[in-house]
Amino acid sequence: MPKSRMIFIALAIALLFAPSPAHAELFGKQETPYTDLRPFPKWTGMLERYFRELGQREGDCASPDFNRCHYDEWMAFVESMKSRTPDRQLAEINTFFNRRRYIVDPINWGVADYWETPGQFFSKNGDCEDYAIAKYMTLRDLGWPVSAMRVVVVQDMNLNLVHAILAVDTDGKRVILDNQLAVLVEPKRIKHYRPIYAVNEDGWWRFH
Repeated sequence: MPKSRMIFIALAIALLFAPSPAHAELFGKQETPYTDLRPFPKWTGMLERYFRELGQREGDCASPDFNRCHYDEWMAFVESMKSRTPDRQLAEINTFFNRRRYIVDPINWGVADYWETPGQFFSKNGDCEDYAIAKYMTLRDLGWPVSAMRVVVVQDMNLNLVHAILAVDTDGKRVILDNQLAVLVEPKRIKHYRPIYAVNEDGWWRFH
């Protein structure tokens, strides 16, 4: 089944759950928040794997498998970010992860759609949602509140494909961290994304 069809089916199932009141907007669409994450097993499964894998496996940094050495390198990068201003943290984290190689899930994992932990991303690189997840978790380790971040799945109207980005609220504005963009931008500057849904650890949002 195509990745885009799987996403739309998951969203249709999710809409069966009762929403909270409407909140704000993104890319010109109104957001409505929900709290039940059960319709998003790829996201919740990634979270479960993430908290299990953190620095548990011994090994050296030449290994292709995520281990304590890779984890220590990642934490050293996180530590180096602590003295930066919030805007610099966002910019440098976006640049740091965008240097990774893009590999689609059918080649990397043999399935249409797989959401990697940051450890798996360090080991195998990944596709758009994997960049967004790695950035989300790095900001989380820096102390950014979960409520300020969300992974957003969008339809790229130019390329006619499903894409994922990270939206972050900071200093009264929202900025987009995107593996396709070298710089941070505000959503109003992006005209070719139509949001489908967004998710974080607190819940998810639909757009209308």
